[in-house]
Amino acid sequence: MDVITLEAQPRVIGKKAARAARRAGDVPCILYGHRVEPVTFQVSEKSLKPLIYTHETHLITVKIDSNAWECVVKDIAFHPVTDRPMHADFQVLQAGEKVTLAVPVRYLGTAIGHTQGGHLSFMLHEVEVSCLPKHIPSQIEVDITEVGIGEAIHVGDLDLDKEVVDIHAPDDQVLMTVLKPRVVIEEVTVDEEGEEGLEGEEAADGEEAVGEES
Repeated sequence: MDVITLEAQPRVIGKKAARAARRAGDVPCILYGHRVEPVTFQVSEKSLKPLIYTHETHLITVKIDSNAWECVVKDIAFHPVTDRPMHADFQVLQAGEKVTLAVPVRYLGTAIGHTQGGHLSFMLHEVEVSCLPKHIPSQIEVDITEVGIGEAIHVGDLDLDKEVVDIHAPDDQVLMTVLKPRVVIEEVTVDEEGEEGLEGEEAADGEEAVGEES
């Protein structure tokens, strides 16, 4: 798993200081953990991009002056309009202590049911797990090539070592499925007498033909 280093600066607590940090292009942050006093800091918005626009989980080393902590991203709050990061929480990792976090799910291949006209439906794009720091998966890969129409892949199908990684979801939770294609029903015109237009025309043709023979 890749390790990303964040060079951070201490910050002053308070709304006014947080707004000033954002105007300067920084994001207010905090790190916390068991046996670790919370530490407030700020990092440049640019330095957070590898942690935001990614399909993998990363280990992060947060450096403030001469201090450093190994962390994972716990939460990032975004502005509701601009979608820019407004605040980030980091959890400090402790050797021998499990951590709970959301791991991205990456779907691989093209489902056979999709090539047959079915519609793909993805229910989960990340799964919450608990494990020791050394067992944190960067992502969970799911091969969907053999999924046919009406079939699904469930949490219980994930290729994870259940002895070292605890999944916080029931085994029957659907990850993705291939839905049956919609049936298109063609409209049939009906004439004023209540008979289908096509059949009525055929009947009229038949009567005319009989008359001509007589």
